[in-house]
Amino acid sequence: MREIRARHPRLLVAVLADAEVTATYRGERNEFRTRADAVGQVLRLMWVSDAFLAQVLYRIKARLQGLGVPLLPRLAHRLAIMTGQVAIGDPVVVEPGVYIVHGQVVIDGIVEVQSGTIIFPFVTVGLRAGDVIGATIERGVSVGTGAKVIGRVRIGEGARIGANAVVVDDVAPGTTVVGVPARPVSRPSGI
Repeated sequence: MREIRARHPRLLVAVLADAEVTATYRGERNEFRTRADAVGQVLRLMWVSDAFLAQVLYRIKARLQGLGVPLLPRLAHRLAIMTGQVAIGDPVVVEPGVYIVHGQVVIDGIVEVQSGTIIFPFVTVGLRAGDVIGATIERGVSVGTGAKVIGRVRIGEGARIGANAVVVDDVAPGTTVVGVPARPVSRPSGI
């Protein structure tokens, strides 16, 4: 766990990157003029977006765990679940600049979510029975509403996972997958 906690990004860097991407996708001003402006924008986003509030609470939890603070990380985790219905487990590493659209998201296991990823509501990134290692979600992936990413899989850069898809195998970079189990979308020839 110590090695995993060492991979967590710095709190301020991660929160500001998350705020920038959240504001961008919400169609709001995403450039922070001063430190005070950045703090104001982060607080505003925490007020208007339950998912962003939960994401900040996850970042605080990860930082407190890295410092070895007892009890407070659990409190931050419970608050994230209560406010945004976002449950991100202890060994999960979420790089800065990930956008969680709305709540109802569960991510657990030894999982890595890289920058530029968009996670829609009702998504589960979970484990297969008996294995603690989960998915690696590379940069720029879009995980559609209700999708499930299960087990030790790699979702390639720029891949798109369709709504309600169940991913149990690796997804190649730039590929769109749909269905249960998820399979690449085939295009008619000539297009």
